[in-house]
Amino acid sequence: MNVLTVVTALLSALFNAATSVLQRRAAVQPYAVPGRGVEAAPARLARLLSHPYWWAGAAAMLLSAVFQVIALDAGELSVVQPLLATELLFTLLIGAAVFRHWPGAGTWRPFVMLAGGLALFLLSAAPSQGGDRAGDWRWLVVGGGLACCVAALLAAALRVRGPLRAATLGTATAACFAVTAALIKEVTGRFPYGPTAVLTTWHTYAGAATGLLSVLLLQWTLRAGTLAVSQPALTLGDALISVALGGLLFGERIALGWRLLPEAVGVVLMAVGIVGLTRSPVVSGSGSWDEMASEPPVVPRDP
Repeated sequence: MNVLTVVTALLSALFNAATSVLQRRAAVQPYAVPGRGVEAAPARLARLLSHPYWWAGAAAMLLSAVFQVIALDAGELSVVQPLLATELLFTLLIGAAVFRHWPGAGTWRPFVMLAGGLALFLLSAAPSQGGDRAGDWRWLVVGGGLACCVAALLAAALRVRGPLRAATLGTATAACFAVTAALIKEVTGRFPYGPTAVLTTWHTYAGAATGLLSVLLLQWTLRAGTLAVSQPALTLGDALISVALGGLLFGERIALGWRLLPEAVGVVLMAVGIVGLTRSPVVSGSGSWDEMASEPPVVPRDP
């Protein structure tokens, strides 16, 4: 792991968290828009787009994408994507600052568990550096196999209900996000050859397509069940599938043997931390954010 990879991946997670918090802050701003239902929707959208918080969130989204590209260009897929799990940590901190609502002790415990679990996993796994590009045949085999898995998960999601559907869709969405990141890394390997090399490779357009599919599946996932069920599948699925893709496509390797034990402990700590954090309205973006926006600031007491 080099410093540039870690720093830019963390910055990507930071700005992605800022996007969700700032745009949610714009959405809960009270607007005096006459009318109800569909007729009032265009006016509400116009008011939302006129809010500086919304545009700040849009700028943060762009910066998040830029830093992710830089991170994938500089380092391993199996490092960058797991580090993006810190988005939940940054969401808690930024949300607490923007909404001036200091989380209680029950929220900080999963915060520490997620941070500690992620650190334990990455330090134990110690991902090795791989190549920047994978052959088309390797993409065909790995990508085709993963596409079949995603199709099977989506078919299964249509047959189940409740938490199982949310978890199934979350896993499928995580796989699509992981593939998108892998395609971005493949494209960054062509940066030294100029814009023509980037624009003439099929990976660029496949990455755009899978990115769009990921966003659409994410909306379906979030509507399917509670965040406490879908978020672990999304976050851990993206991280673990990316580790696998890093090895299968780019030759990245993680440490095995006795290190599998601390790696497994790290994953469990991350899962418990993610579930705990999704119960916080600051992270989940639940309706109680409306209440936060109107409440007076909560200042932590000195011990």
